Amino acid sequence: SLDLEPQARVAISLPKQPESISSLFATTLAGGCFVPINPVLKPAQVRHILTDSNARILITNRARAKQLLPELHHTQDLRWLVLVDAPALDEPVPCQQIGWDQLLRRGTAIPPLSLTDADMAAILYTSGSTGKPKGVVLSHRNLVVGAQSVSSYIGNHDQDRILAVLPLSFDAGLSQITTAFASGACCVLLDYLLPNDVMKQVVKHRITGITAVPPLWHQIASLKWTDEAAASVRYFANTGGHMPQSLLERLKNTFTQADPYLMYGLTEAFRSTYLPPQDVDRKPGSIGKAIPNAEVLILRPDGSECLPNEVGELVHRGPLVSQGYWNDPERTAERFKPIPQRAQGLVFEELAVWSGDSAKRDDEGYLYFVGRQDEMIKTSGYRVSPAEIEEIAYSSGLVDDAVALGIAHPTLGQAILLLATSPKADLDEVASLLLSRCRTELPSFMVPQAILTLDEPLPRNPNGKFDRKLLADKHRSHFCSASEQTQDSI
Repeated sequence: SLDLEPQARVAISLPKQPESISSLFATTLAGGCFVPINPVLKPAQVRHILTDSNARILITNRARAKQLLPELHHTQDLRWLVLVDAPALDEPVPCQQIGWDQLLRRGTAIPPLSLTDADMAAILYTSGSTGKPKGVVLSHRNLVVGAQSVSSYIGNHDQDRILAVLPLSFDAGLSQITTAFASGACCVLLDYLLPNDVMKQVVKHRITGITAVPPLWHQIASLKWTDEAAASVRYFANTGGHMPQSLLERLKNTFTQADPYLMYGLTEAFRSTYLPPQDVDRKPGSIGKAIPNAEVLILRPDGSECLPNEVGELVHRGPLVSQGYWNDPERTAERFKPIPQRAQGLVFEELAVWSGDSAKRDDEGYLYFVGRQDEMIKTSGYRVSPAEIEEIAYSSGLVDDAVALGIAHPTLGQAILLLATSPKADLDEVASLLLSRCRTELPSFMVPQAILTLDEPLPRNPNGKFDRKLLADKHRSHFCSASEQTQDSI
């Protein structure tokens, strides 16, 4: 009834509530493309998403709309502001306004649409840790195949109660909704303020499945769970980064009735790999194998396949590969590229997504994440994965969070700086103990040049991952003087 054109973008900036989910599905049913916006983003970031996606409709609440109002005057394409909790704002708005209740009363029959499963259904904006967020275009096929694939290997069913704690703008967060609908499960929406909120909802709703990122899992594991409180959980899943072995063991000891699923995914392919629970103890540190209906390769820069245990780039092919970055042909061409054809005579080249992640495959075909290529530390001629150093810190039992960074150094190229938060009172002692442990368990080139122990949380991006770029910028002069930094930049 708002004259939404086919595949026009509908931005949704709401907390997790029923109207959020209705908006996602209503948009696709009406032939549009939904753009979920993380509510924790600042107004300037929301403005970028609205203008970059050319959003025609914004669905939000009154408080959020008032915060965004100065930015809305700079959005050329916005035609409608839909408020879920008010008829309209009192202030002048550069577009038409309508309240949720009034919109529902204006509902019309769904017109016949000439769309296929290859048409775009959603644009998910990445967190923007390496610049302004870029929009990943997902088709109907991507979303449906992803939901069917994930729900099949986790074994979701209509008696499951899935706790949705991740942002809906994050591919793993949206996956909680789509897998619930694909399997007929109940999905409990939660915008948590404190980790204890998660435990309360698990107990209240007898939650059977939780998917989270490692920083949140650390917080969840630190809670005082009783056997009764944790008894309903039949699986827990990790995504968004490497789960330290020590953390995995704590979670297994907490959720004794649950199967662990260690997953790897990238927004550009929605989901990619998982490690079955029966292989978790046999293949420590592995991200498993490709999920159903996908193939994951480890390739050299020339496109040839790596040998077992040879590090290369993780490349994903199949129906989950997205349609590239919205309105950004240059970055799309960098990440979405053909791989050597396996059948002679094919006319069209298939595009795969080159993840930018380094990985390797063992003799049995199990995959191991090595690190983001743009996060790998290059020190003394070696390439070092931050995850290996962070694993040592976590296994010590001395820290809550840990991030290893490569910082410019006048002689080493990059030196390793380990940042850690600790509940211990004597932070200097913690740093000394960590350094001693690193020297015992790591080769000399991997030992941090410095360890900073902090009594405040490490910053995270809107998806809950550690904001490595912000931390690297903050500590960029740790090993160099200002003049050396300038020369290094030149």
